[in-house]
Amino acid sequence: MLKLIKLEWKKNRIFKYIRNAAITTAVLLLFLLMAAGELETVETVQSYGKSMLDTSVGLFVHMAYIVFTGVMIAVYIVGAYEKKTINLMFSYPIKRSKIILSKICAVWLFNFTAMVLSKAVIYLVLIATKSVTGISAAGISVGEPSFWADAVLSAAAMVSISFIALPVGLKMRSSKAAIVASVIIVCFTQGGIGSATLANNMTFYAILFVVAMASVWLSVSRVETRDVM
Repeated sequence: MLKLIKLEWKKNRIFKYIRNAAITTAVLLLFLLMAAGELETVETVQSYGKSMLDTSVGLFVHMAYIVFTGVMIAVYIVGAYEKKTINLMFSYPIKRSKIILSKICAVWLFNFTAMVLSKAVIYLVLIATKSVTGISAAGISVGEPSFWADAVLSAAAMVSISFIALPVGLKMRSSKAAIVASVIIVCFTQGGIGSATLANNMTFYAILFVVAMASVWLSVSRVETRDVM
C-alpha cells in the first residue's frame, strides 16, 4: 500500500501541492497577523471555550484545507474516472479496491500532515511575534499537550469529513462537482444555523465523520464489479 501511495504522490507531482500548501499557510498567517489585534479585543466566545484568536486560526485553516482536500480528491480520484485513466490502472494485477484506497490514503495523509503543520507554523509565529504585533496570544497554550492533541484530532476530523465530496464527484463523474461539494461542506461545518454554531460541535462532527466513512465505503465497496466506462 505504501508503494502505491508514493506512486500516487509521484504521478501527481506532490511537490506542486507542497508549494500550494505553503502558499496557503503564508496567506492565512499574513491575514491573521493583520487581524490579530482586533480579534483579541473580542471577549472569549462561551460556546467555543477559546479565545477568538485561537478560534480564528482553527476556523480559517479548516476552511482552507477542506477545499484543498476537495481539490486533491477531484484530481487524484474523480479526475482519473473523468479522464478514463483509471481504466489503465485497473488493468494492473492489483485489486481495484486497493488502488482506490491508495488514492484515498495519499490525499488523506497529505492534507492531514499539511493541516497540522499549517496550524503549528501559524501558532508558533503568532507566539514568536507577539512582542512586535502587541498581541498577548492568550489561549494559545503551545506548551500544553492537550493543545496539540486538539489540533491533531480536529485536523483528522476535518480531512475525513472532506471525503463526503468523493461520492458526489464519482456519481456525477465531475471534478468540478467534487470541488463544489467541498465548498458546501465548508459552509455546513464552519457555519451555523440560526444562533446555533456548527463549528466545534462534537456531536455534529461525529455524525459527519460517520457519513464520511460511509462515503468512502460506498466509493470502494463495489469497485471490483462496477463498470468504469
